[in-house]
Amino acid sequence: MKALPTLALVLAATCAPAFAASPAGKPEPKKQAARSKEPRRTNPADAREQAPNLAHMRATAYDCELGNTLTIYKDPGDDRQIALQWKKRTHRMTRIPTTTGAERFENPDSGLVWIGIPAKGMLLDSKKGRQLANECRNEEQKRQVVQK
Repeated sequence: MKALPTLALVLAATCAPAFAASPAGKPEPKKQAARSKEPRRTNPADAREQAPNLAHMRATAYDCELGNTLTIYKDPGDDRQIALQWKKRTHRMTRIPTTTGAERFENPDSGLVWIGIPAKGMLLDSKKGRQLANECRNEEQKRQVVQK
């Protein structure tokens, strides 16, 4: 029955740090991590993406299939960025060069991709791999379709 004292020593050695006693002989409570007083952000993309300043930008409304709408804000002096309003949120989009002549703007935080050609535009969700809005046309594009 020598195995029992050995087992007791092994258990005592492994459990000793968890039940370390204070000088008074009482077990010390575990310390909890200090909590930050800053409010917790639920979505890291919200923290990185700041709302663009729309004061000096020109708005263009688009009507899409299935009753969807979106608005694109452009700065006449800067063709590298746009702001796209979709589902009550405004996203800063950056131009991605293309070889086809299509306008392509992306926001890597939200996963939104806007592709605009002379006849129409479409909004994609690159994170989920699906279309959000298709056959999007502004007033000028609608007039061109009627004329043809």
